[in-house]
Amino acid sequence: MNHQFLNFIFSHGDLVQMILFVSLFFISWTIENIYGVFFNYRKWKHAFINAPFIITNLPGQLLLGVAFVGVIRWTSIHHFGLLYSFHIEKNHVLLFLTTFILLDFGEYIYHVFMHKTKTLWRFHLVHHSDKIVDISTTLREHPAENLIRLSFTLLWIFFTGAIFWAILLRQIIQVFTTMFAHINYRLPEKMDIIIGCIFITPNLHQVHHHYQMPYTNCNYGDVFSFWDRLLEHSKSYPARI
Repeated sequence: MNHQFLNFIFSHGDLVQMILFVSLFFISWTIENIYGVFFNYRKWKHAFINAPFIITNLPGQLLLGVAFVGVIRWTSIHHFGLLYSFHIEKNHVLLFLTTFILLDFGEYIYHVFMHKTKTLWRFHLVHHSDKIVDISTTLREHPAENLIRLSFTLLWIFFTGAIFWAILLRQIIQVFTTMFAHINYRLPEKMDIIIGCIFITPNLHQVHHHYQMPYTNCNYGDVFSFWDRLLEHSKSYPARI
């Protein structure tokens, strides 16, 4: 039964991600309605402003989706990439953890470039221009940034030699962590300190979305928060927001 379930997930990766995204979106929406930090805004209007980004980003995702399949197949056939040099293909747990860490570091590098390069920042600014950060902010991405992000991920997968099942599982986890980071909710302080030692929390990511420097240029982490501490990009806001 478990084997059949895993086969279904790997065979219908896009469908699984879509179902997970929609489910988590409405769960997060409900949490925001009950426990949200910000209530003094028109939530539905805000969501409808961000929703069209789904449509504008779809062509790029479909186009590069074909490229992803080709690159993953080529690196798998030729055993090309950093991961193959580790010779850990038979240890699935170690392979997945290593793949996850490498891909997360790639997302971190990409995010820093989007902030530090003026041309790229103009596209990324669309995401940061949302005055209220809530679950619908996860949809808010300029089509050009969507292409840049996917192209960078594609190049990173090529160099690392990440395999399909590990990438898919990582993306499924990333759906959850991305939505969790943007939710209009704050963890209790003690819980945030504990979880924030390893993972990006809504508290940490809200600092990243602050409109003033130096807060905007900090807390770049995608899933893991320790990259920011290692590279001295970690900050906490001096007052609760």
